[in-house]
Amino acid sequence: MRVSLIRKIYTTLTRIGGRAIDVGISSYQRRAEQIRQRTDELMQLPDVELNRLGLELRRRVQTGTFLDSVLVDTFALVSAAAFRAIGMRPFDVQLIAALAINDGKIAEMQTGEGKTLAAVLPACLNALIGKGVHVLTFNDYLAARDADWMGSVYRMLGLSVGCVISRMSPAERKAAYACDVTYSTAKEVGFDFLRDQQSTELAQFVQREHFYAIIDEADSLLIDQGRIPLVIATQSHDNPADLYRFADLVRTMRPKVDYSIDSTWRNVSYNSPGLDRLQHHLKCGELHSVEHANLLARLNLALHAEVLMRRDVDYIVRDGKIHLVDELTGRVVENRRWPWGLQAAVEAKERLEIQSQGKILNSITLKHFFNLYARIGGMTATAQDSADEFREFYATKIVVIPPNRTCRRHDFPDRIFPTKHRKFEAVLNEILLEHQRGRPVLVGTSSIAESERLAERLVRMGIPCNVLNAKNDHAEAELVAEAGSIGAVTISTNMAGRGTDIRLGGSREVDRDRVIALGGLYVIGTCRNESRRIDNQLRGRAGRQGDPGDTRFFVSLEDDLLVRHGIADDRSEESRAFADQILASDDAGPRIAHIQRVIEGENLEIHRTLRKYSHLVEQQRRLIQRKRSQILSSVDAPNAFQTKEPEEFHNLVTRFGQESVDNAGRRLTLKAIDDCWSDYLERVAEIRDGIHLVSMGGFDPMEVYNNEVASTFRTFFQRVDDKAIASIKDYFKHRDPNQIEDENSSGSSATWTYMVNVNPMGDLFERIRRNVRRNLKG
Repeated sequence: MRVSLIRKIYTTLTRIGGRAIDVGISSYQRRAEQIRQRTDELMQLPDVELNRLGLELRRRVQTGTFLDSVLVDTFALVSAAAFRAIGMRPFDVQLIAALAINDGKIAEMQTGEGKTLAAVLPACLNALIGKGVHVLTFNDYLAARDADWMGSVYRMLGLSVGCVISRMSPAERKAAYACDVTYSTAKEVGFDFLRDQQSTELAQFVQREHFYAIIDEADSLLIDQGRIPLVIATQSHDNPADLYRFADLVRTMRPKVDYSIDSTWRNVSYNSPGLDRLQHHLKCGELHSVEHANLLARLNLALHAEVLMRRDVDYIVRDGKIHLVDELTGRVVENRRWPWGLQAAVEAKERLEIQSQGKILNSITLKHFFNLYARIGGMTATAQDSADEFREFYATKIVVIPPNRTCRRHDFPDRIFPTKHRKFEAVLNEILLEHQRGRPVLVGTSSIAESERLAERLVRMGIPCNVLNAKNDHAEAELVAEAGSIGAVTISTNMAGRGTDIRLGGSREVDRDRVIALGGLYVIGTCRNESRRIDNQLRGRAGRQGDPGDTRFFVSLEDDLLVRHGIADDRSEESRAFADQILASDDAGPRIAHIQRVIEGENLEIHRTLRKYSHLVEQQRRLIQRKRSQILSSVDAPNAFQTKEPEEFHNLVTRFGQESVDNAGRRLTLKAIDDCWSDYLERVAEIRDGIHLVSMGGFDPMEVYNNEVASTFRTFFQRVDDKAIASIKDYFKHRDPNQIEDENSSGSSATWTYMVNVNPMGDLFERIRRNVRRNLKG
């Protein structure tokens, strides 16, 4: 116990002592005072003079003046312009946050403290260089809203502002990226990067270089979604045959007889009777034989889909398609798929049309994409619990920004119940009592299904409520804005990335004093999440800008967090004692927080391991990217054909002309690179999916994986050269030298983009998790 306490104290001191979290902001405060004084002077100037000063600052920076030399003047100018354009002048805490973001750090600002305006100051400063600044936020609605809201501030200083959202044309995207400041989402900018990497002409690129990015909701985008791959794919001939039959077959399987589910509900496997039934129905012989490996894999996916993937929890069905629900936010995420056949298995389970996964052309994780920027800064309301990950994966620190007004929120101890039924009865009674008083209540739930069940119960009790789940972002913003109204009851799957403050008394604050007298907004959590940050995001909705407010979590021993980690089902004496202590405790928060810290520690180890698996392929991708860039920007023909078959090359030049051969050679070489890279990624996926067999043989899977990947890549450029030469020969084989053709036509098929959801059930992710747990216990 004493050793554990010493280790805990040491870890805390290490983090707070300047390694991962900056607690000293005195230097920022001194600079903020300078900015405030300079702002007072500029406030007296007319609009035209502010514009002139903005243009002068740009001229100075682009002729060699360092940004730091003009920081005070620029921040003061932005402050004065913001007051003139939108009636808002940054508080000192917003100036401090802006200074931290400009230093490449993550500013932790409490909800309602004005992150949107704080981001404008470093965006304007860095835009003076002329290389473009990207402000990346949570969704299309917030990107469009912030670009429109803050646009007049930028324009008053002579800076252009654009916005990139889904369903925009390439021309519209290119124009937006050409602006001094561009608002968008991380996934849209990442997808545009992947599309650019498939271009065969420089003129087709929509993006410029990746210079500086400001990332809103930084913990969600950099940490939670950092390992999620962005994918660009093209049509392939997937074979969905038998998937519907497999889905019908596994639906008849008997739990605990034909299959078993592990204690964490993350993996399911066939028992011997189940395998016997499958072999009997399919008449296929031994399923564990090498020849049936693919068949068994698809049957396993069908079982996963049937048993572990829960409708209205893990996904919803809308417009005849599967839409995934983010496991951390409980919200529907557009344009995301499960990998490796699981998506198709769920579609078969629901009797929907099976959508092609397509052939992957290129892919990059969000973490690796963010690392393309020369500099990044960020902001969020909940960063401290991920400080170590920010430091390790992005080499950045957290700066905790004090609130503009002292927080008056009261966080009550958790209420603990033995069953979910008793917990929800208590939640309903609590909502009823507060609603009868007229106090606004916000309820955070773990899933769409849970939010709908709770709403149905409330309606039967005569309590009207609004539900936030899978609605469009505009409707969400309107409902969140009114969540502080008298008597309002709002149920939400999660509050991360809503982007709208909950004002007491409603959006116009007409009943503000009445709500304050009632104690402010009351936030109820119906469960604890695996991440403390998600809990804190919900809590942070109460007590905005010094307002009063209360929060409380209701927890049962049947909640997923406790069940998955062995508290409810484990019959050992230690676990029973632990459960009894929780039920008897007046303050169970620290006990549950301990479980959350253990999970966060596991996730950190998983992130480290996944980074090792992806590191080599990312280095290879960058090598391919540089090669493509050289070919695109070269005025000379690619020399593989000329070097390896000079006589044939010169014959083609004589017949068709140097320019025609160069253009075709450049385009077909690029296509050869893309085709070979797509094939290579498919091979890497096969190596990764089979690597667990290596550990069974006593070998180090990481070493074997890297060796196989490196060996496969060793002949990559040879394959590119061979494919390019063959394509060039075939292209000119039946060409008439006198025929004028469009040499710029790429001939590529249609592409689409999507994100690959990390599948924690039975894949590499779960194998890593199990290894981490074994190592921690050891």
